[in-house]
Amino acid sequence: MGVSNKTPEFLKMNPIGKVPVLETPHGPVFESNAIARYVARFKGDNILYRSSPIDNARIDQWIDFSSLEIDANLMKLYLPRLGFAPYLPPVEEAANVALKRAFGAVNTHLASNTYLVGHSVTLADIIMTCNLYLGFTQLLVKSFTSEFPHVERYFWTLVNQPNFRKILGQVKQTESVLPIQSAKKPSQPKETKPKAKDEPKKAAKPVTEKPKEEEAEEEAPKPKPKNPLDLLPPSKMILDEWKRLYSNTKTNFREVAIKGFWDMYDPEGYSLWFCDYKYNDENTVSFVTLNKVGGFLQRMDLARKYAFGKMLVIGSGAPFKVKGLWLFRGQEIPQFVIDECYDMELYEWTKVDISDEAQKERVNQMIEDYEPFEGEPLLDAKCFK
Repeated sequence: MGVSNKTPEFLKMNPIGKVPVLETPHGPVFESNAIARYVARFKGDNILYRSSPIDNARIDQWIDFSSLEIDANLMKLYLPRLGFAPYLPPVEEAANVALKRAFGAVNTHLASNTYLVGHSVTLADIIMTCNLYLGFTQLLVKSFTSEFPHVERYFWTLVNQPNFRKILGQVKQTESVLPIQSAKKPSQPKETKPKAKDEPKKAAKPVTEKPKEEEAEEEAPKPKPKNPLDLLPPSKMILDEWKRLYSNTKTNFREVAIKGFWDMYDPEGYSLWFCDYKYNDENTVSFVTLNKVGGFLQRMDLARKYAFGKMLVIGSGAPFKVKGLWLFRGQEIPQFVIDECYDMELYEWTKVDISDEAQKERVNQMIEDYEPFEGEPLLDAKCFK
């Protein structure tokens, strides 16, 4: 762009000289969404589209919605911040209103759907997520997106899937909106005062070179700060040993694994926490609830060295309850987990009092997937280890 896009050869492929353009054996294709549709349909067995005409129409519907309602309004906020368009407060206000309306529509749809169309990723999800990526990473702070929890869940679930991470890397939400670029004032010629003939010249200060050793010290990279949990006093509990015992115990689970857990447990070096999902009334679709829990465990991967967890999905019918048990290094939930994993605020957290036999028995039942749990069957039990 800006180098060869105005050449006669390029203009034959796209007459208005924009990128990208895809060159194919059958001729060029321009416009990003058209290129994406071509690639997705190129292989007949590609799961990014469906076999049903109505499903494919809905995929195209969400692609167009994402482009016209989300991407277009994000660009009205983004371009003035890059200096590519004038900043006009009425335009910014209208774009924010339109974005909230669009996010509200997507949030309502995702309240009962894991993906935009069907039960797996389609091209609509790829295009929607890429458009949301610009917003989450550059423009939309937590105070904006927290009004739309299903959009947040959807976005973080997708960007943490392996094929998305290969392209997008580790995604972090922006903490502040990009500032508006202020217009530069034209440079004023400096006034030069005539020098007095008799004014003596000031002697230049001698420049002292820094010793090479001092320069090397300044250039040396700072060591990566340690995780505060690594600075805690050593614990008698070796977390990996407990995870191995849990994984390898196939029979007599309570006699072997549960007893082994309490033999290993160090109440000074570790703490146990119950968590209860705050919005169980929204868990009306089983697969959506299961995917919600699976996404949470994916996003907890940053704590794998310091945590063990069990998540139970409970009930024979909707609404399903989600409850969990977590073992964390230290006496509090690690702050970096609270900061980095947005799911944490979706749960009510209660520290386990192991002197209370009822709470201790509840820990045992959650570790071993005891059923019925609190009088109800288990739909699923997931382990983080």
